[in-house]
Amino acid sequence: MNLNAILTKITSLGGSYAVFWQIQGQSPVFFANAERFPSASIIKVPLLLAWLLLEREGQVDSGELCHLDAEPQVQGAGFAWQMLARQLPYGDVLRLMIALSDNLCTNLILQRVGMQHANETFQRLGLTGVRLQRKMMDLEARQRGLDNWITPQDCMRLYTLLDQLPPQQRLFADSLLASCQDDSLLMRDVPRDTLTFHHKTGSLSGILHDWGYTSGRQVFLLTHGFMDETAAAQVFGELGRAVLLDA
Repeated sequence: MNLNAILTKITSLGGSYAVFWQIQGQSPVFFANAERFPSASIIKVPLLLAWLLLEREGQVDSGELCHLDAEPQVQGAGFAWQMLARQLPYGDVLRLMIALSDNLCTNLILQRVGMQHANETFQRLGLTGVRLQRKMMDLEARQRGLDNWITPQDCMRLYTLLDQLPPQQRLFADSLLASCQDDSLLMRDVPRDTLTFHHKTGSLSGILHDWGYTSGRQVFLLTHGFMDETAAAQVFGELGRAVLLDA
């Protein structure tokens, strides 16, 4: 499908949106009607990059063992709360956080880093609109109006931050993002096993996000407050196929 036609569909969904794509050799495309979005699980990508910065500084260690019982056993996405093994290296906890969007693992990373310290580290990374206000699955905090936030500008900066990683950390980050198990959005119309898409999705009621990259191509779509989730998901699929395969 023509990308202009897809853009028209995105704008017709209702609610807030931000869409970006860049194909190697072409000018980037960016359209948005909102400056800030509830991040849902997209917040886990800035958290990964914050961890990697702190690890370079010697403040954390991916080889250190994490006790999975050190946080309340929240459920939702992921299954770490069910595992028989109750200790894992933090590197594996990060992998579960990205690959399965595991909420317990995310909260364990937040416990190790500290929420305030994570927010300070986002600022140091130039992610000026990223803000953590609650842990994963903290429904009471959401009811009090606390949420986690990200901006389209932050989503664009994530690509730059990945490119600036030392080689070994870049390989690690790429491997985690390539492990994401949710192919229901930008990858839904891409034939299985045709490309490696490094990405992270996020979804809550009224929210669908997908951010990622593959060789020579970057794309994300943030949506909030759409009228029809089925129609929104179809647009994700059309955009993903158009940018990742057809353009």
